[in-house]
Amino acid sequence: MLPESPVSPPLVAWGNAWLAGHVGLDEAVDRVEAAAGPAVVGPAEAPGSPAVAVGPVAGDLPLRAYLAELRSDGLTELRLALPAPGDPLGLSGPPVFNAAAVEAGQAVIAVLSDRCLGLVPSPDLRGSSYVGVRLAVHTSGPVRVDLPSMAEAERELSIAMRSATDALTSVDGPAPERPDRLGRLGGELAPGYPGRAHRVSTLATRLGAVLRVADERGLTSGQIAASGEALRELDRAVRRALVAAHHSIFEPVRP
Repeated sequence: MLPESPVSPPLVAWGNAWLAGHVGLDEAVDRVEAAAGPAVVGPAEAPGSPAVAVGPVAGDLPLRAYLAELRSDGLTELRLALPAPGDPLGLSGPPVFNAAAVEAGQAVIAVLSDRCLGLVPSPDLRGSSYVGVRLAVHTSGPVRVDLPSMAEAERELSIAMRSATDALTSVDGPAPERPDRLGRLGGELAPGYPGRAHRVSTLATRLGAVLRVADERGLTSGQIAASGEALRELDRAVRRALVAAHHSIFEPVRP
């Protein structure tokens, strides 16, 4: 599962909109599966990962049934994690869950009244024509309190964007083509999110596409080194902005 796979951000956005009463469960799941394909949820299969029950019967559950089960079990919110090696953004353990989320580049943390569960996506391939996603359930630590606010993330994104623009324009190389899709990591938020969050999520998604194009420009190692630090900072700022945007539904509304 590549980090740009679209399942975790829409699951958080539309799942929270459902929990807040802005949309129904059917619409929320339809939106997630329109972006990611059919989704099922099952126990983690990684060695060393404790078995976590996902429903009254053994095996995988459709996403719609799983979310309904979680809500009856005390689900209050969904949180987004977009970690990278050396930067466990949104993760608070345990190590098995962290390692799986870093490898996937993303995860969703389901916050229940008495515990947290971590959902890590991977491709679900059944035959030549079926392409969906499977979310493996792990035990998760509590929600981190050191994540950026919307204002902090927007400010960091603006600074990183200027630095990366200066670095890229100073490097001679093949001109990047405009991507047909401006990135899938993030994308559209759901009803109930503030307008600022929609704006920042859209900008971060577009900048994420710029990062992928920069990787494909065929630059030499020296040219990459010249712009590498700025691009790494932009990648970090993009991920922090997306996490902040998807969590902004929980921020208090200021007059």
